Amino acid sequence: MSKYHPEQDLLTEYAAGTLPLAQSACVSIHVERCGQCRRQVRQLTELGASLFEHLEPVAVGDAQLNAVLARLDEETPLAYDNSRAAPESTPAILQRLMRGDFSDLTWKNIGSSLRISYLQTGDPRHELALYHIRAGGRIPNHTHRGNEMTLVLQGGFSDADGNYHEGDFLFRGPEDAHAPTALQSEDCICLAVLDAPLKFTDWRFRWMNPFLKLRAV
Repeated sequence: MSKYHPEQDLLTEYAAGTLPLAQSACVSIHVERCGQCRRQVRQLTELGASLFEHLEPVAVGDAQLNAVLARLDEETPLAYDNSRAAPESTPAILQRLMRGDFSDLTWKNIGSSLRISYLQTGDPRHELALYHIRAGGRIPNHTHRGNEMTLVLQGGFSDADGNYHEGDFLFRGPEDAHAPTALQSEDCICLAVLDAPLKFTDWRFRWMNPFLKLRAV
């Protein structure tokens, strides 16, 4: 059972459908696996529906109607190839974004302990990626130039603030610094959503900061 969950404001935005696409995908995977958050989202959705019932109808102008009709002819931003289905244990949203399982993805090695696979969501402002940390491996201490969502999919990791396991959801802001270390017993796979690049504070890795770019695709 998850110990760490999205804050109420994030769940409210998720239920209202106002979260950016990549962030919504991350929250959705947590909600799919967490009964506590599913109940909260259901209650928020029912509350929103109740409030809408009491609103006065507003006429839709021609400009808004034409804009909606025009979008019906647009091409979808992404085409999903399901020729190699992911395992059933993989969350439904990731099944749509992946071809096959984790071993079939294209991974970029970042040092000896970390490798990253970037996933396409069509969100132009947020990077969504899988982080694979080798058992016992440590990501160098870093801060966040923006916000970072992290969802543990397999294994677990720890930092100065606590221990995190499968299903746990974390939200880090620009003022937060940490150095995640995977469990000694198994590799850790996390889903991360960034709206700005990380910034390494360890002097051995600061040289990388100018080269870190957001991969929002």
